[in-house]
Amino acid sequence: MPSAVENGAALIVTEAEIEASVPVILVRDGVVALADLAREVVARVRASQADESLRLRVVGITGSNGKTSTKNMLRAILSAVGPTVAPEGSFNNHVGAPISMLRADFDTRYLVAEMGAAGPGEIARLVAIARPDTGVVLKVGMAHADGFGGIEGTRRAKAEMVTDLPASATALLNVDDFRVAGMADDTAARVVTFGLSDGATYRATDIDVSSTGTSFTLHAPGVTRPVALKILGEHHVMNALAALGVAGEWGLDVDRAATVLESVTRAERWRMEVLEAGPGITVINDAYNASPDSVAAALKTLAQITGPDQRSVAVLGEMAELGDYAQEEHDRIGRLVVRLNIHKLVVVGNAARHVHMAAGLEGSWDGETMLVPDLDAAYEAVRSDLRQGDIVLVKSSKSGGLRFLGDRLAGVTA
Repeated sequence: MPSAVENGAALIVTEAEIEASVPVILVRDGVVALADLAREVVARVRASQADESLRLRVVGITGSNGKTSTKNMLRAILSAVGPTVAPEGSFNNHVGAPISMLRADFDTRYLVAEMGAAGPGEIARLVAIARPDTGVVLKVGMAHADGFGGIEGTRRAKAEMVTDLPASATALLNVDDFRVAGMADDTAARVVTFGLSDGATYRATDIDVSSTGTSFTLHAPGVTRPVALKILGEHHVMNALAALGVAGEWGLDVDRAATVLESVTRAERWRMEVLEAGPGITVINDAYNASPDSVAAALKTLAQITGPDQRSVAVLGEMAELGDYAQEEHDRIGRLVVRLNIHKLVVVGNAARHVHMAAGLEGSWDGETMLVPDLDAAYEAVRSDLRQGDIVLVKSSKSGGLRFLGDRLAGVTA
């Protein structure tokens, strides 16, 4: 505790009796106390403005993939309009999310709450703290499948975002994911949709992905316009639609919001981050997190942007927290590498070996796959074989550490 005071702590909340030079609040459960404090702060800020047009608006974002990217897009849009609080990095669990909410003050106009979960009930607890005006559900996938007991368990957990929303709130749902679209039956809130399907309130057509970004045509209430994102990857179109949907439903200028999105240069550090590894050599460092859906989306992007005279290289590590589904999902990714005609595959670590094995068993593939034990071996295998025109995707769960490999390949030191 002395170190906390030395680093500026003015108050200590603790489960143990201690002596300190600053005030101490003794609580039975620190996590519960943190949640209660965040709930009270959000409620007081919300109640501080008698003018409805100026009161705090709160959005909660969940989904198996895309939460952080969507949060960052929304932060950019909302910060251009008024004081905005959004979490740094992936502060989205039962500790990180309340800490982020505590940054709100009486000047805050917009609070963006990213809500992740590793098990049932966690999103519901965060929703009870923030009480969102708008709840966004992006996708139901296999991320953290072991904690939810499979895809249907994940679906029930993500539905917690909208289950307790009041009729005065809005549920913004991905209409292209049938599990998310079905959540319309789970909520009393007004339902608004986004996606590529006809009938979506916020819809994208004419999607095009290149090595310089992703473009699409936006169709929103009162607005039809081209949008050219600097962010790489078709999957980010859905994140952009969700962010624009929140802006539109809150009465903001959607055309202006789209212009703001066009100025965003990356989704987040280590998320589809484009780096140069030498003359004509590109590294896409997307190794902050990995689920079967996000790996598939990244591989698809790699295939889309590789020109006829270029070579695509996928460096893949373990997709963690899949439990009993791990072998099946790693196998599926290995087969996808072959179907997308990726030219070279480097698999890092024994936990990801089924990606290598599945790719090697595909007789129709004339590409090259290798399994290496660690990051140093992967660096040597990739770096020694790089040639002009190569596009290298680096992708794994955070625990695999491949984000540091991506930086190392590109000579990034910080």
